[in-house]
Amino acid sequence: MKDKISIVGAGLVGSLIAVMLKKKGFSVQVFEKREDPRNSLVAQGRSINLALSHRGIQPLKLAGVYDTIAPFLIPMNGRMMHDQSGALTYQSYGKEGQFINSVSRAQLNELLINSAEESGVEVYFNHKCTDIDFEKNNISFENGVSVESDLIIGTDGAFSALRKKLQFTDRFNFSQHYIEHGYKELSIKPINGEFGLEQNYLHIWPRGNFMLIALPNNDKTFTCTLFFPFEGSPSFAQLSSKTEVDSFFDQFFADAKALIPDLSDQFFENPTSSLITTKCEPWNKGRSILLGDAAHAIVPFYGQGMNSGFEDVRLFIEMSEKMNWDWDSILPSYSQQRKKDADAISELALMNFIEMRDHVGDPIFLKRKKLEAKIQEQFPNEWIPLYSMVTFSDIPYSEALRLGKIQKQVMDEVLQSETEEIDYNKIIERFNALKKVG
Repeated sequence: MKDKISIVGAGLVGSLIAVMLKKKGFSVQVFEKREDPRNSLVAQGRSINLALSHRGIQPLKLAGVYDTIAPFLIPMNGRMMHDQSGALTYQSYGKEGQFINSVSRAQLNELLINSAEESGVEVYFNHKCTDIDFEKNNISFENGVSVESDLIIGTDGAFSALRKKLQFTDRFNFSQHYIEHGYKELSIKPINGEFGLEQNYLHIWPRGNFMLIALPNNDKTFTCTLFFPFEGSPSFAQLSSKTEVDSFFDQFFADAKALIPDLSDQFFENPTSSLITTKCEPWNKGRSILLGDAAHAIVPFYGQGMNSGFEDVRLFIEMSEKMNWDWDSILPSYSQQRKKDADAISELALMNFIEMRDHVGDPIFLKRKKLEAKIQEQFPNEWIPLYSMVTFSDIPYSEALRLGKIQKQVMDEVLQSETEEIDYNKIIERFNALKKVG
């Protein structure tokens, strides 16, 4: 019998790695503090729809569960920007045929839990972790149950119980940061049985310091998310009455408001939630390891939270196979190697928030995008835009961040030049020279 593995957290990452480890022959148990989400009403207004892309799809295919999930995905070919007058501008995400996929967090989680149980994983709900003994590799739960394992994996999210226990150990670094913005979800219901907006796009209403987005669902609704400061002007603090909410949406999101007849009711019924970034190191202690949000929670603005967590799973399994499942060697090696990429996607996510809310409708930004598309068209193997590196490739996040900063430097130089003729060969020569220096 192979090692007994206990996973704390039956969310997306925990369920996926449970499937993969079970298929490798391990005895796998998953413990979740919540009730079984398949038997309870999902909390409304706190999900933030997910955007599944290449880094997330690859592990799902390796686990043999992608075909089960694929029918529930809605392709989004690009961004559809809405200005204050309601005029639309389209930006593709990548080359023709490249797209990201909208999927419901709750629906995806249920499918992965089903897959875990079908593969033979034991999943226990209503098991809240209260203590972990790193010497004995023992987990204690609030209901009095205690479990000893050969390996403990913490996939229990941004407020991980396993990570909290690590915070009381020696030489463990931890930081968390809440951005000034929170979020509130709203729903656009079907109109005459059809989508209220064009379905194959991520819709964005960029408004400088705040924005509204909308992602399609396969029940023909759209989940809208308002990212908005908690305090200041304007802010959630200023919207304390239905009249103020209606007036605010009339001013900034009139075309969206027209699609949400019960807007003010939804606004006050759904919670206002915060957005946190967490960082820590090392991710391991003894025979315990953190993965996903438990190790590196990020803001959702690059659509990479779930994808990076699923990539964690793939890379962990690949390293474990190469190192012959020697946990004492694998855990510190994995923690050290993956940390730099987790920090990079954290930085990229915050950068993309600024792009989405401030820049996507800006003429200079649009000019930059057109120029970048022309460079990629002429040099497809040498110039891959930052968004494509992050979303449609396996290039490590840290390398994508490095190359993206060099690309920005080169683009700035071109756009600031007074020369009207653009020499694309010189652009690539400059880019390659800076890559070598960097």
